[in-house]
Amino acid sequence: MPMLKDDYQKTEKINGVIYNMSPAANFRHGIVNGNIYGKVREGLKDSLCLVFMENLDYKYHPEVNDDYVVPDIMLVCDRKGLKHSAYHGTPKFIVETLSPATALRDKTEKKEIYEQAGVSEYWIVSPREHAVEIYYLEEGKYKLVYSYILQEDKDEKDYNADTIITLREFPHIAMALEEIFDKVD
Repeated sequence: MPMLKDDYQKTEKINGVIYNMSPAANFRHGIVNGNIYGKVREGLKDSLCLVFMENLDYKYHPEVNDDYVVPDIMLVCDRKGLKHSAYHGTPKFIVETLSPATALRDKTEKKEIYEQAGVSEYWIVSPREHAVEIYYLEEGKYKLVYSYILQEDKDEKDYNADTIITLREFPHIAMALEEIFDKVD
């Protein structure tokens, strides 16, 4: 019997446990991902690297088992690691956008997975709080290097909407903090 569109379920498998990622997160989650994806994709225009948004499984240790996660945004430069609907390699950059159902896993298990896999830059983005945490891999461990909460009011001393954020390994890929959260509210 063919699978119906309504039967589709997005899942992740971590340590042998399958997590149902359906139903999809709210629209703010998708807007934030689209904003970041658009900036990264534009910056990779003349590159062999590719960026994926919520549509590619990441098999983080295929030599051990068939566990996989589906990052919200994943930048890969080793095209040989692309196989069917999955990537078997080390991404250069990953973003997880928090939702109530996945926030704890994104900040713990998945952060640890990306750290152990050697992903050099990991962003945790919260559409609800308009916040971004940026981790860099340093000596095999993630270090929180930047943490922002968007302040759009120019009259406030902590105004930061025009703060430019760049990817560490791709400094030409830049976005203002306010661009990440554009049209979220």
